[in-house]
Formats: sequence, structure tokens, C-alpha cells
Amino acid sequence: MKKNKITPYLFIIPGLVLLLFFVYYPIFQNLRYGFLNWELFSGSKKFVGLKNYMKLFGSDGFWVAFKNNILYIVISLVFQVGFSLILAAILENMKWRKLSTVYRTTFFIPSLISLTVIGLLFTFVFEPQGILNNFLRSTGMGNLARGWLGDEKTAIFAVIAVSQWKAVGYTMMLFIVAIQSISMDILEAAKLDGASKLQTFFRVTVPMIKDTILMVMIITTSGGFLVFNEVYIITNGGPYGSSEVLSTILYKNAFVHGKIGYASAIGNIILLFSAVLALFQTGAFSGIKKKKKGDGSI
Repeated sequence: MKKNKITPYLFIIPGLVLLLFFVYYPIFQNLRYGFLNWELFSGSKKFVGLKNYMKLFGSDGFWVAFKNNILYIVISLVFQVGFSLILAAILENMKWRKLSTVYRTTFFIPSLISLTVIGLLFTFVFEPQGILNNFLRSTGMGNLARGWLGDEKTAIFAVIAVSQWKAVGYTMMLFIVAIQSISMDILEAAKLDGASKLQTFFRVTVPMIKDTILMVMIITTSGGFLVFNEVYIITNGGPYGSSEVLSTILYKNAFVHGKIGYASAIGNIILLFSAVLALFQTGAFSGIKKKKKGDGSI
């Protein structure tokens, strides 16, 4: 009997050991490095307290990057959660079932393509004589044409657009799987009660897949703070630092300038904001869930 009680813990221990050494130990070390003036190329390490953080918060580059990350998160939540959910609901509608496989595949394919390939592809799309500008000129909107990646006002939006093009199909598939798990009897009951498709969507579908919505929101939010590849490949933070994000300034400070302590401070800020937003989203959904239980609704 005792052996049976101990056995499950024996299976858990290897996972816990890996988690401690490869996740929590590096996090703890990074927290410690954030208080050091550590120069990679000279090897010098000196405790400086909060100086790295004071320097970071006093830097204009940090606030530009932070604003871009927030912009990235907001737009990603609109498209990767809102638009993807609507798209999934439409494709799961009985009217679209015959062609849904074709549409699903079409939307999902971009998520399978390497970001390097996508970055190069959209460089041709956004260049001054690229596909987008040629389209605008041919439709009489040539006044809107510009060097999208070379303009400080549009570079970050161009990069964000690339991310949405790649990610929407993936989150859409997650929502489709969640919607398919809803019993048809529940949907038929809502229809018999006189609920419109819009009412069924908001009062039945959305509440029943709220766990999936929360998961996608957390993934999207943390992804917005951790975004690196798209920016680095397409603009490298340019022009003039206008499309920098926290991860790119972390990378440049760590591996270009060799400022490991300062880069660690940036990493700690990314971790803090990601954790706070994830906890806020979880708390908000828990509050909604408790309220609905109190009201006796779904």
C-alpha cells in the first residue's frame, strides 16, 4: 500500500528536477545578474544594486520598445483572439462545413512556414516597389504608398501585420477544436429556445470555451512580450530604433555590447510584466466564472 502511494511521486521527481535546473535556476540566476555590472568581453563583475534598472527606466529606447510591445500585445489580442474566434465560429457553422477543410488549411499553412522565410517574403511585399505599393498605385491609392519598413511611423505596424498573418491560423485551429467539443444537443437546445446565431455565440459558445480563450490570451500576451524573430529578421529594430522591442534591446546589449548585467535587468522586466498580465487575465476570468455561477447562468 505504501509503495503505491510513493510510486506517483517517483514519476514526478525527474520532471521537477528538470524544471528546477533548466527553468527556475536560470530565472534565479538572471534575477541576481540584474544587480551586477557584468561586462562580457572584459569579464568584470561588480554589484551595482538598482543602477541597471535606473539606467533602463531613464532610457528613451526602453520606453519606445515597451510601447511597441504593448502595441504588439493589443493588436495580437484583437486578431489572434477576437478575429480567430469569430473565424472559427464561422467555419464551424453548418453552412460552411463542406468547404471548411479548404479554408482551415488555407489559414493554417502560414503557421507552418519558417519565420525566416516569412520575413524575406514580406520584405518584398513592403519594399518601395513591392507588391503592396504596386497594388495601391494600381487601385488609385498611390498617395498611400511608402517605404513601409523604412518609415519610423509604419515599420512596427508592418512587423506586427506579419506576425498576425502567421499566427491567426494557429489560434483559429485551437478555437475550432474547442468549439467542436461542445455538445450539439446544447446548441440545438439554444436554437429551439429561439436564440439567434449571435446570441448562441455569445451566450453558449463563448462561455463554454472560456478556458481555451484564457489559454490563447495568456499565450498571446506572453508572446507579445517575448517577440524577437519577426523584428530582428525584418527590421532589426530600425529605422532609428523605432521598431525595437524589449527582446531585441536585450539581445543587442547582451551579445553585441556585452552588457550581461544590463541585459539581465531587461529580461527581469519582461518576466515581471508577462507574469503580472498573465495573473491579471487569470484573475479576471476567474471573477467572470464566479459571477456566472452566482447568477446561475452558463
